[in-house]
Amino acid sequence: MDVGGEDISDLQVDQIVEEDSMDDLIRDRFRLSAISIAEAEAKKNGMEIGGPVVACVADLAFKYAENVAKDLELFAHHAGRKVVNMDDVVLSAHRNDNLAASLRSLCNELKAKEPQSDRKRKKGSAKKEDKASSSNAVRITTDL
Repeated sequence: MDVGGEDISDLQVDQIVEEDSMDDLIRDRFRLSAISIAEAEAKKNGMEIGGPVVACVADLAFKYAENVAKDLELFAHHAGRKVVNMDDVVLSAHRNDNLAASLRSLCNELKAKEPQSDRKRKKGSAKKEDKASSSNAVRITTDL
């Protein structure tokens, strides 16, 4: 098959279609969740919110989440890692002091709950930490 001047196999086309459908599914679920949250908050505060406004808020939230995810990927890549960690998440909030403080507090709580043996082992080598998958890390699967 010829797509945009490139020959690609039927298997590759199937993979692209499957990835697109998964992206659509994630986007739709995210938007439904955002709509549900917006409607619940409006009801909790005794307000009504119009359908177009809710849809706009959901779309903006999804676009914001996409941008944050791209930033996290870039921060990890810049640090020479393939795994996004909590430091990257805190760094992404550097323009919002309240959010950054909340994330630092959450990070400290998570570290305090981590078993002592895990904390000692992780202090040994930064390379080991980058290679190990931890509970607060996400593997990046896209290429830059």
